[in-house]
Amino acid sequence: MKDFHFTIPQDVIFGKGSFERLPEILRKANCKNVFLISDPGLKKVGLVDRAAKIIQNADLQYTEFLELQPNPTVHNVTEAVKAFKASDAESIIALGGGGPMDVAKATGLLATYGGTVIDYVGLEKVSGSVVPMIAIPTTAGTGSEVTASSVITDSETNFKMSIISHYLIPQYALLDPDLIMTLPASIAAACGVDAFIHAMEAYLSKMGNPFTDAMAEKAMEMIGRSIRAFVASRDNEDAACDMMIGSNLAGVAFASALLGNIHAMSHPVSGFFGVAHGVANAILMPTIVEYNALADNGRYRKIYDYIALGKKSDDSFTSDMLVATLKKLNEDLGIPANLTAVGVTEDKLPEMVADAMKSGNILRNPRQSTSKDVEMLYRKAL
Repeated sequence: MKDFHFTIPQDVIFGKGSFERLPEILRKANCKNVFLISDPGLKKVGLVDRAAKIIQNADLQYTEFLELQPNPTVHNVTEAVKAFKASDAESIIALGGGGPMDVAKATGLLATYGGTVIDYVGLEKVSGSVVPMIAIPTTAGTGSEVTASSVITDSETNFKMSIISHYLIPQYALLDPDLIMTLPASIAAACGVDAFIHAMEAYLSKMGNPFTDAMAEKAMEMIGRSIRAFVASRDNEDAACDMMIGSNLAGVAFASALLGNIHAMSHPVSGFFGVAHGVANAILMPTIVEYNALADNGRYRKIYDYIALGKKSDDSFTSDMLVATLKKLNEDLGIPANLTAVGVTEDKLPEMVADAMKSGNILRNPRQSTSKDVEMLYRKAL
């Protein structure tokens, strides 16, 4: 067995209604002045105001920042850093999906050490602790509340840059399934498939180890049995709990094992065409799973058993059965069948391939991939 390192340096709090425990966590962190990063959509549905009320009723100071795009940009981070410094806040609350959490991590980093996002792109370029952060996910998908990465888009090049450092992992992750039980079906579907892909890619990653395998397998079990029921009815409490915990476990798994070609190739799809991250991942998933079959090391059968609801494999199992099941899952959840359907065009393929090859996830994919392989996969997904 190869050597590995595994770390979970945070407190994870789960429970229905646990959102109300926010003041308790802030006091534990010795914080009296907080800076909340969220997005306009969550302001519109009342979650931002609910957070503000909880914080202010506890006699704590509060500032909010909502100027985010779905795929947050360098400009969003720059403005957030300015606002954070002006607020004199002592900690950051990230309320939302991956976007607010990515901006919160980058804000905590730049507010502590200065510079720009570009200065820290890559692996472990952060020298120490950043501003304390509490992450409160409102989707079951990104797992960002427990991951070491912040993904920020360079608007000039459309390149999605990744800062990866364990110093970016939030000190606290507050998981309240109530917060995901009013999601629109389309968001629940895209985020849910994204969470499953996190677990699957971590499970297949060349950097996987027994700890990440355990997290990934449990995540696939919980998501696999509940994703369809949750998308069908978001007020299904048991399914919501499964999705919230499953997404979190998948995040823990890929924070250490990293991911693969699906994520490496989905970032350019989002960067150049504005496709939602989860949708881009889901569309690419069957094509890349088929490509990786040569290197599945016997794990596809177990993945199939987790996601093929009500079915179990036998000795007749083939990788084609998993590919077909993933295609059917996308169809059932309303995910488009190909990249053309979401506006991706061939003219950007050279740039997309180049950007995908810059991702460290390519190196962790179970099957080695050249730029020609990546271009072939994009064309097939089109």
